[in-house]
Amino acid sequence: MIITLLTDFGTADGYVGEMKGVLLSEVPGATIIDITHDIPPHDVELGRLTLARYWRRFPPGTVHIAVVDPGVGSERAALLVASDGSFLVGPDNGLLSPALLVGGARAVALGVPSHASATFHGRDVFAPAAAQLARGVDVDALGAPAAAPVILRTAEPHRGKHGELIGEVIAVDRFGNAITNLVGIRGGQLRVHDREIPVQRAYADLESGEIGAVVGSTGLIEIVVREGRAADVLSLPRGTKVTLR
Repeated sequence: MIITLLTDFGTADGYVGEMKGVLLSEVPGATIIDITHDIPPHDVELGRLTLARYWRRFPPGTVHIAVVDPGVGSERAALLVASDGSFLVGPDNGLLSPALLVGGARAVALGVPSHASATFHGRDVFAPAAAQLARGVDVDALGAPAAAPVILRTAEPHRGKHGELIGEVIAVDRFGNAITNLVGIRGGQLRVHDREIPVQRAYADLESGEIGAVVGSTGLIEIVVREGRAADVLSLPRGTKVTLR
């Protein structure tokens, strides 16, 4: 059984290790895959976009735990989603939206045990639920249907008055590439901060230090600096407007 982990916990404090201890105590021999624990603290939006990249790449039956949970201990629900042959467990704050948006997805509100820490549902709620799923426990045995789970969507580009597509930066990766919500077309021209940037095929088409844009592995246009950080060089925080001609 495969169980994946995505969190904003980092690896300095042992929180991830506690979750793995719970999982392996209940499902000895499980294959646990660390997707990342370097989501910036409380950054639900980047967690959502990261989850969207990988959750359908794994074999059917995989259990994905995702914990970016600034509302832990509040009234927000704990959620289990069964979608496209996979299971996802995490807070009901929009983090699990990629799976919820698939047709036929089912969402269940998990019960929170009385002994659960109000500051660590990853260990006391999500890991135990994931372990039960991995052991073959039926989804319906773990909670009641969730009436209205939180769903977040990526902003859609829109047409400008001259037919251009107007989008925005939706994420910055660890390389400093500014990922936009514009679906890539090689040969197009991107405009940001009054700068025209051609859309190239690959990083290798640029000289070292040169600013450019490429169609990334997600199919979205990324603004890049070869061997540099475009987000820093051009000041491209999330939400920066970009135009594609």
